Amino acid sequence: MPSSDFPLFRFGIIADPQYAAIAPNVAMDRYYANSLAKLAEAIEVFNGEELSFVMTLGDLIDGIWESFDDILPVYEKLRHENLFLLGNHDFAVPVERLALVSARVGMPSPYYAFSHHGWRFVVLNGSEVSTSAPPEGHPHRELAAERLAALAATGAINAHRWNASLSDEQFAWLAAQLEAAEAAGGRVIVMNHYPVYPPNEHDMWDRERIVGRLSGHDNAVAYFCGHNHAGNYGRTGGCHFVNFKGMVDTEKENAFALVEVFEDRLEIRGFGREECRTLAL
Repeated sequence: MPSSDFPLFRFGIIADPQYAAIAPNVAMDRYYANSLAKLAEAIEVFNGEELSFVMTLGDLIDGIWESFDDILPVYEKLRHENLFLLGNHDFAVPVERLALVSARVGMPSPYYAFSHHGWRFVVLNGSEVSTSAPPEGHPHRELAAERLAALAATGAINAHRWNASLSDEQFAWLAAQLEAAEAAGGRVIVMNHYPVYPPNEHDMWDRERIVGRLSGHDNAVAYFCGHNHAGNYGRTGGCHFVNFKGMVDTEKENAFALVEVFEDRLEIRGFGREECRTLAL
């Protein structure tokens, strides 16, 4: 049997649990408290599989700091490596807590990279330059206001306060990660909370430069994100852009995924509302 029939490795994906012990927003179809049971269901499925890790693509909570005390113990039941990145709702906490969010969920730093089987995973902090995540008085808050105003002046569809952008420093780090992986002959999957393609109202403010950088590297094969709870998909150049659906949406239907990595493709096995996809490499 050819080796392409066996994945090199597999991992789990969760997007936007956005848990809070509050009443649902029926108009938006968001059932915040129900995410604990949905997450427990996803972890039960993941624990029945051989996975290298599970990544949550941001918006673990809905802005109430004490929600971490309820949802993080659910993750403790996961038998695989548990990884996080942060979204805008994770930073909707009291301002005095903003600098503590990354450490609260055990992240090594606000953005980071790691490798599996020669593949590099680049994990971005999409909220770095935003109107909500930087601590009060931080230069990134002022820069965010300037970027948002400039984008709004152009009539851009993604000129919203709930979106954000990378600092120039983090963007340079992303470029260096791509170049280092390319020099080593390794493929890259970028993970972020916010989408960048195809054009959508939920995209990063600096989507064009991010897409441009990824398009300039043949080894950048996929970009995984959340934030737009409806989900989305696009491809430009050799890079697949997959926006996973939000777990918090709907009263009872779940949404999470398993990703199988092959030499010639990525196989996404969706559960609940999440779609199954084959991404040719």
